[in-house]
Amino acid sequence: MTTTMLAAYEGACDCHVHIYEDAWPLAPTATFRPPHAPASAYRAVQQALGLARVVVVQPTGYGFDNRCTLDAIEQLGAGARGVAVVPPDTPQAELERLHQAGMRGVRFMMLSGGLLGWDSLEAMAARIAALGWHIDLQLDGRELPQHEAMLARLQGRCVIDHIGKFLGPVTLESQAVQTLCRLLDGGSFWIKLAAPYETSKSGPPGYADVAPLARFLAARFPERCLWASNWPHPNVSPQPSDTALLDWALRCCEGSEAGRRRMLVANPAELYGFGAR
Repeated sequence: MTTTMLAAYEGACDCHVHIYEDAWPLAPTATFRPPHAPASAYRAVQQALGLARVVVVQPTGYGFDNRCTLDAIEQLGAGARGVAVVPPDTPQAELERLHQAGMRGVRFMMLSGGLLGWDSLEAMAARIAALGWHIDLQLDGRELPQHEAMLARLQGRCVIDHIGKFLGPVTLESQAVQTLCRLLDGGSFWIKLAAPYETSKSGPPGYADVAPLARFLAARFPERCLWASNWPHPNVSPQPSDTALLDWALRCCEGSEAGRRRMLVANPAELYGFGAR
């Protein structure tokens, strides 16, 4: 994959990056010390990959303090949106202020470091639906069946991170994957074909144990797929190649040029409010 190849996808979007600036203090709840990964460093990645748009996701390390993410959105300009982490009792006026600053969702991290739990997800989804925001959900995908009923009745939209992030082996016929399919069939869920290294045991370059699920989702749900780099890949060693990760996702959509375009351009434009293309 080259920047020249990506030039055909005008408006291509990276739907999940984190920005870490040393100027902003970590929250007491932070579970690790992240690398210094400023917006200026990500801009170089963005230019190298030929991407026009980006979604900055609030890292767990900053807790409810969204200042670093907001600053990054401002630095990255009109092609940037964000996903915040906010307390359940956040005033509506504050949500509207965050909207004007580019935020388009609320992150629920159900793994280590997360601050918002299942007990507040449904009410938060209802609150933010009027803004056109979505829930950004990261969990061990094997837990999807036990939460399916609640997730299926959520108001508004929901994005599931990292190919479902199944932290143990699953088959395409498993109950957990079938639950994911039912949620995607409902029309208000999206899935990020991103960060295969987070669950793969076989590793790069092909992530052979994760690729079948990614290919299956890309073929069955082209209108529900997104791509993300997950830059700067905190706590991952050795560091993966962003170019190789994008190439991997594009190969998972092999044979479907329309699917690639939807994943990179049309689906993010709809979900994050970049405008139609």
